Amino acid sequence: MSDFEDRDPDPERVRLLRETADDLRSESSESKQLAAILYRVSDLYNADEETDPQEIYIAVRNILNVKESGGLGR
Repeated sequence: MSDFEDRDPDPERVRLLRETADDLRSESSESKQLAAILYRVSDLYNADEETDPQEIYIAVRNILNVKESGGLGR
């Protein structure tokens, strides 16, 4: 069993990750990308979200692929 399979919801961790994402977000595409990744990771600890590490991995991979291919508006 992985560490994520038995994780408990942690509202404080969600708040901290999302506040950090908000603080990091700026006009640069890299900061927006990092903020999006932190938001996805915070979903692991959010009781209102039904997600698992594999879904987070896929979402993060997609975020990175969009950046690599030149963005959504290419």
